[in-house]
Amino acid sequence: MSGTWKVSILCTRAEARTLAADNLFISSSDSTPTIVASEVDAKRPDEWMIDVYCEEMPDPEMVENLLQLSPSAEAAGFQPIVTQLGDEDWVTLSQQGLEPLRAGRFHVHTTSDQPSGNPKLTNICIDAGQAFGTGHHETTMGCLQSLDRLKKTGHRFRNITDVGTGTGLLAFAAHHLWRDAKIIASDIDPVAVTVTGENARQNAITLGNGRSQIRLVQSNGLDHPALRQRAPFDLIIANILAGPLVALAPQIAAASGAGTVLLLAGLLSRQKAEVVRAYIREGFRLKHSRLDNEWPCLTLVKAKNMAGPASPTARNHRWHRIISGNASAPHLMRSSVGTSPSRGPGSVSSTEHTHNQTTVASPACDRA
Repeated sequence: MSGTWKVSILCTRAEARTLAADNLFISSSDSTPTIVASEVDAKRPDEWMIDVYCEEMPDPEMVENLLQLSPSAEAAGFQPIVTQLGDEDWVTLSQQGLEPLRAGRFHVHTTSDQPSGNPKLTNICIDAGQAFGTGHHETTMGCLQSLDRLKKTGHRFRNITDVGTGTGLLAFAAHHLWRDAKIIASDIDPVAVTVTGENARQNAITLGNGRSQIRLVQSNGLDHPALRQRAPFDLIIANILAGPLVALAPQIAAASGAGTVLLLAGLLSRQKAEVVRAYIREGFRLKHSRLDNEWPCLTLVKAKNMAGPASPTARNHRWHRIISGNASAPHLMRSSVGTSPSRGPGSVSSTEHTHNQTTVASPACDRA
């Protein structure tokens, strides 16, 4: 990559996700920027930095759009910093900052590292990219370990969804744990859907609609016909932020049946009570909670006497009532500043603080 330029801008955690997948900031040149999102200090989880690498000098429109998408930086008087770099391959160099990690039985690595030779470990290769979710953040680590725990405690799942899949990492983990399951992974961000498809092929995972396959859909929350048709799910994974988790509670409840297990992450400790209350109102009960630094990972179960309608007609009626008309769920695209293109106000494709970049190609997927 010759003549690389970098644009750096300080932002909040929520704004980082918005910037990372928002097509508005792409310049008018033919080159596609590479995006690196990083947490400035683990002790201050809301302080993030976005670095955008371009093959050409960024035009003023791109820089202006970046600033507009980070109102916190604008309010603080922080201007984007534009730097011309050397001739090194900055994408490869930034990948080198991602060390392989172990979470439960999973060994997560990038293409820059070798898979583990331990036969007891499951290798998953995830290159950092324009979708968040390489596994290095506490929320994703917590989800991987919680999925491993569910397997160890004898849970069996045959119908799984990963809402806001990001890079597809958690859907891939579920695929390895429950090989016969039908899995559908969704994200509102088309870039995330594309990245997940590429990552699936990298990991020799078959995309499709059958058992032992993963289907990809672009969806606003669970608002996609394929998701409604597959419901009720027996395992639902949602690694997003607290606001969207609360907003999605009615949709998730409608997609659940008696005994459905729900794995929630992406929230901070101080937000746990609000999220738990939202799901208790929908008939869930908190069964397990693990905490990594300030990031809880919650396991909830739908109470048998609070299960959703059993008949397809009744269930579809409830879905219609939730996603349309007066009882419509909030649109989760970008209803306010700081919303993620994947989840809604303050939300993300997944909560990563490590470098993220990838080459984008178009997988076979469904669009809402």
